[in-house]
Amino acid sequence: MKLKLSILMCFFALFNCERKMEPTLEAPFVWEGANVYFLLTDRFNNGDNSNDINFERTKETAKLRGFEGGDLKGITQKIKEGYFTDLGINAIWMTPIVEQIHGGTDEGTGVTYGFHGYWTKDWTAIDPNFGTKEDLKELVETAHNKGIRILLDAVINHTGPITEKDTQWPEEWVRTEPQCDYQSYENTVTCTLVKNLPDIKTESNESVELPPQLVEKWKAEGRYNQEVAELNVFFERTGYPRAPRFYIMKWLIDYITEFGIDGYRVDTVKHTEPYVWQEFKKECDYAFSEYKRNNVDKALDDNNFYLVGEVYNYGISAKKAFDFGDKKVNYFDNAFNGLINFEVKWNAAQMPINDFFQKYSDILNSELKGYSILNYFSSHDDGQPFDSKREKPFETATKLLLCPGASQVYYGDESARSLVVEGTEGDATLRSFMNWQEIETNKAVLEHWQKLGKFRANHPSIGAGVHKIISEAPYVFSRHFSKYNFIDNVVVGLNLPKGQKTISVSEVFSNGEKIRDAYSGEILKVKNSQVQLKSLYSIVLLEKI
Repeated sequence: MKLKLSILMCFFALFNCERKMEPTLEAPFVWEGANVYFLLTDRFNNGDNSNDINFERTKETAKLRGFEGGDLKGITQKIKEGYFTDLGINAIWMTPIVEQIHGGTDEGTGVTYGFHGYWTKDWTAIDPNFGTKEDLKELVETAHNKGIRILLDAVINHTGPITEKDTQWPEEWVRTEPQCDYQSYENTVTCTLVKNLPDIKTESNESVELPPQLVEKWKAEGRYNQEVAELNVFFERTGYPRAPRFYIMKWLIDYITEFGIDGYRVDTVKHTEPYVWQEFKKECDYAFSEYKRNNVDKALDDNNFYLVGEVYNYGISAKKAFDFGDKKVNYFDNAFNGLINFEVKWNAAQMPINDFFQKYSDILNSELKGYSILNYFSSHDDGQPFDSKREKPFETATKLLLCPGASQVYYGDESARSLVVEGTEGDATLRSFMNWQEIETNKAVLEHWQKLGKFRANHPSIGAGVHKIISEAPYVFSRHFSKYNFIDNVVVGLNLPKGQKTISVSEVFSNGEKIRDAYSGEILKVKNSQVQLKSLYSIVLLEKI
């Protein structure tokens, strides 16, 4: 009897094992191939006109240097409308939403307020221009219900500038000189990025008291005792000294445990000691696991917390070693899941397209396997975008969204929002309000971004798979991805003749299989390792039905 029972148990174990190995049709979300939408919180959509002015920020500003009304409610509104889903977006990254300095700086051509979010006054509060904690909670929940992850933007390197309304942080917390000259590791890290941008002493392990201005502020708001109690719990749990960087880490991970955000894009990474990011990752991972443990029904999947870093001028060719000239630093291991790739726009412009795709696939599936890069063609602070005048919106979408790696769509890429605004100074030209009024006139552009974005979102093989050329003329390639019991194979053709075309799908799809061209919507059948179709487009996106 025992022998029969053992045989039966082995049979069921084998049967279940075989069942687990069967392919599933549900595509897993993988950060390595994510389609991330990056927006300036203040410049995307105004969902609440009542919060447009706070702290008497009423001075006349230089062009595009003041608050323009965008807020969390405006983003939530577009999530509900399905705008991001239609674009194939599965993660949204927004600029920092913490409370900004109340005053403005007066340099250059006029006043500038902290509309961009990088001039922190209080990490523990949301700036009322952006909304409230209730607004953030609704945004995250609404996004998660649509299968969209939320990335906030973390700044540990510096505070906001000193103004007539904003006092200097204590000298135990910040340095105000020297200014970085970027000629060495030390003169990139232990210095201020620019004049009047106090640099947090992230290297310090000396215990410091809370800044007087925060103590005064919290007492006036009636939350001083609560904030101090929470800090006591944090420092008791971790054993960290009460050094500046650990206060800030505590304040940032609160957004994980309270709201369930999925990741952070981290600002000015190379201007802070590398070990700071390893410490930050440890605390983010702890907070995310605690959130999932306490909110089992709200966890989207088994992915870990995601950290992507801005190491200015890092490119994929460097692989894991960013070179300061006198020192090389690996920001990936035990720190970041991915880094923003500043090289991609040059590769896209200068390399033959298959060489471009093949290079990225090779590196991501060897030296960077298990990590990711975040590719972008335009952003909020890159004065040399791939297509500043928006003369190549179709090419931009095709090369960005079909490139191996994660993709970053900058707000307005999909609507050809101009990146050249007359009368602006510096990066302000990149930060105009979202051009909603032009969406209809640029409908063909938007539809192209939507088709490619959805295809990328539905197929992890595009961003996280292995690239293989099928033919040079016409240009056809495949991508393959497998994880657990999910297998994904696609075939893409570019620069094809409009009208009748024949595409080789050998080694990807079998004769007799029905497949779909996701670009035209046409259903096809494989015959002689080929598919034939007639469409008005020069692109095909082939997927198994």
